[in-house]
Amino acid sequence: MKILLISPPFYRILGFYNRYFPLGITIIGTVLKKMGHEVKVYDADCYVNPVSIDYSQLPAKYPEYLDSLKNEKHPVWKEVEKTIIKYKPDLVGISAFTPFVASAFRTAKISKKIFPNIKIILGGPHATVKAEETLKICTDIDYAVSGEGEKTIEEFVNWFFDKKGNINNINGLVYRRKNNILKNAPRIFSRDFNKYPTPDRSLLTNEKKYSSEDMGLIMTSRGCPYNCTYCASTKGLGYRCVDGVIKEIVEVKNKYGTTQFTFKDDSFTVDKNRVIELCQKIIKKKLNIKWECNTRVNLIDEELLATMKQAGCNFIKVGIESGSEKILKSMNKGITLDQSRQAAKMLNRSGIHWTGYFMMGVNGETVNDIYKTLKFMKEIKPKLALIGVYEPFPGTAMFREGIKRGLVKEDMTLSEYLTTPPNDYYKVDPKIQSDIISPNRFNNLQEEIKDEFHRYNMNLGNVWAMGFSKIAVYFKEPKILLEDFDKFIKYVR
Repeated sequence: MKILLISPPFYRILGFYNRYFPLGITIIGTVLKKMGHEVKVYDADCYVNPVSIDYSQLPAKYPEYLDSLKNEKHPVWKEVEKTIIKYKPDLVGISAFTPFVASAFRTAKISKKIFPNIKIILGGPHATVKAEETLKICTDIDYAVSGEGEKTIEEFVNWFFDKKGNINNINGLVYRRKNNILKNAPRIFSRDFNKYPTPDRSLLTNEKKYSSEDMGLIMTSRGCPYNCTYCASTKGLGYRCVDGVIKEIVEVKNKYGTTQFTFKDDSFTVDKNRVIELCQKIIKKKLNIKWECNTRVNLIDEELLATMKQAGCNFIKVGIESGSEKILKSMNKGITLDQSRQAAKMLNRSGIHWTGYFMMGVNGETVNDIYKTLKFMKEIKPKLALIGVYEPFPGTAMFREGIKRGLVKEDMTLSEYLTTPPNDYYKVDPKIQSDIISPNRFNNLQEEIKDEFHRYNMNLGNVWAMGFSKIAVYFKEPKILLEDFDKFIKYVR
């Protein structure tokens, strides 16, 4: 049977660059291919010529996104329509993240318009936490997958096409039966990541459009053992075997010429010994690659950083979040400012370029707390500093706290998703970010803080450090140097 998996458009509509290929649905596609189905993965957000890179400015472009949802003649939506017509799928699967779930709804509507009898199944983070709401408000979607999708989609497709098994026994599936929304037992998180296949990147309809760096996205573990109140990541941790990761690196490097990889684990260095084993094998096999990862300030030390650098690590991203101990505790972040200070010193000594991620506008935060964050950023001196305004995400403890404070509502209607800027999703009043800081004061404050961060990042020393971190990659792949220079120019604008 023919199955089309779609990553709906969002950043592309706004003119922003969306990095990497869609890993999650490509793994799903690989599972389905191994079952014998004809599968294509259509990344409708693949965009090779962005006009902007500074993601802190995304909200200013949201009116264009909302306008596109109403415009059937928009070139991106026309492309989506043509792709669905061309492929003539028997089943459509759509991936949904909360910030652009409206695009998923729009994609489902287009699919049904073309093929009224086709069935649509939704997966991804939004479906995991809002599956019942989704089916209730969007009649174009017939099924939703809550939680890990690989086993659920396998059982669903066996039932859907071959009538094997019973739909009631497919854990993690939510579906519509007549006028009722039925929810099966949850899918238990699997710690055995090895049973899932390596993503088959050849399934991508836009395979030739991605850069070698975009194809270098690799997941070595799944889930996170921490419980930050703003995060909806799967709790628990499942690892892939190190040899399997090495095999994928070699395959991607040989096929796409990739020399810059990204390990996309939520917290890459939770298991220090495993990271060292991976690094030692990269070194021993002389893979000669560069790579980046995400981690936490309490999960690094001098020995680990030295080993990672020797193995090719040239970028590390860490969540600092706040310069206020009070706010860190309210986030249940599990770190202190002193730990961030010590980590920053180690990172700055290591020679590895690092990015600090910060947040403002969270529950209970005062103006003074926000200025503490700005001051702390300048104290610890990350090579790149990024700040975002907190957006309430369903399924998180901070979301539930927002409901108690009267700032956040539990559900949204389809009309609200299609007419509300994504940064205002679930807010009781879009004008009110905080119950402590007035709307006008907060709006002025966020502009001030974002400008401060932007100016910090434009420091010539920081710009040089970022470029120098990829100099080995630039020598091997001059095309990436030109791409990065173009992105920098667009960021400066």
